[in-house]
Order: sequence, then C-alpha cells, then structure tokens
Amino acid sequence: MDTKTVKIPGPDHPITIEPAPARVVVKSGGRVIADTRRALALREASYPAVFYIPREDADLASLARTDHTSWCPYKGTASYYSITPGGERAGNAVWSYETPHDAVAAIKDHLAFYPDRVDSIETLP
Repeated sequence: MDTKTVKIPGPDHPITIEPAPARVVVKSGGRVIADTRRALALREASYPAVFYIPREDADLASLARTDHTSWCPYKGTASYYSITPGGERAGNAVWSYETPHDAVAAIKDHLAFYPDRVDSIETLP
C-alpha cells in the first residue's frame, strides 16, 4: 500500500486505513514478536485504531494457528494465532484477514494483536 489513505464509505460504520505514523513494536513473554515501520493503522467506527503489521515483520515461528475464527461483515473472516510460548493469556492473541473484502484488501498478509494479550504494543520514533 502506498502512502494514500483508504476510506471505506458508510455513514454507520466508516473504516479508514493509512500508514502508521511511527515504528510499531509488539512484545510478548518479554520478547519482540513484531517490529515494523510498515504497519497500517485501521480506524473503524468509534473503536481505537488497530495496527496491522506485515507478516514479514513478525516472528512467525512464535505463532501457532488455532481453530478459532470470527466474522466481520466489513472485513471478512479472521483467522487466529496464539503466541508460543506466551502462556494462557496469549491464546488467540493475534488475528489476520487472509482473504479480506476488497474494500479492505490493504490488510491482507498483515497481523493484528490484542493489546490485553501481549506485554505491549509500542509506537516509537
């Protein structure tokens, strides 16, 4: 995705995807799980922004796919990963839209992390 902002129209549920303005580092179990300057910030309706990190910038060896899925009418079906080793708290801590709806295609091949299931999600200069 280039530096343009993607805005999905909809008066009831607007979604904006744009490059994150800073480096994003995710830590779990005292280890860096993801570190990127290429994260996307997805803002959806009135929810806080979620950082979507390219898979290439994450430690995929620390992730284990689970059977859990969820459905979002705006983005599609999400698959989930647990962080290993990360303990019970890190179960289903990561999600990804592997075949997102066309309107949010920019998040394909990206991962997002639940803030309460990792040690930290930091933005750094």
